[in-house]
Amino acid sequence: MSLVKTLSISSILFCGAIFGFFYAWVCSTMWGLDQADPRIAIAAMQAMNASVRNGVFFPAFFLTPVVLAATAGVAYRSQFRSAAHWFAAAGLVYLIFGLLLTMGVNVPMNEALAKVDIPGDVEAAEIIWQDYSPSWQFWNQLRTIASGIALTFAGIGLSKV
Repeated sequence: MSLVKTLSISSILFCGAIFGFFYAWVCSTMWGLDQADPRIAIAAMQAMNASVRNGVFFPAFFLTPVVLAATAGVAYRSQFRSAAHWFAAAGLVYLIFGLLLTMGVNVPMNEALAKVDIPGDVEAAEIIWQDYSPSWQFWNQLRTIASGIALTFAGIGLSKV
């Protein structure tokens, strides 16, 4: 298999991994937390956010734009110019609306929530959760859509190789 094909398939895998990660938050995790006691939701979100910084998450989150850029470069040099443009577009979409959006919005929200002492009464916890969850979910949905678009663009790029 050629280097451009190998990188193209790798790009699909990286995009698919991060899209799936963000998508799972949209369609199950946050909805489930919204149904839970808000004290439990806050504690669970704090624990999940603390645990996500690991060697399994790192490649999909941080290396996806690197793999896409490498794929675009190799495709371009291999005369697959159309494919190169699609991979470059995928990388740009994910970089801006996936990685940078997460670092600029979701991570600061997570860090603020991490500093919250969980109140003993449900009403106070509900206020904290309602200040956090809807906004966090909006931004997560945006990065999920962007990651899906990046995956789609990478798929189109693969079809041009």
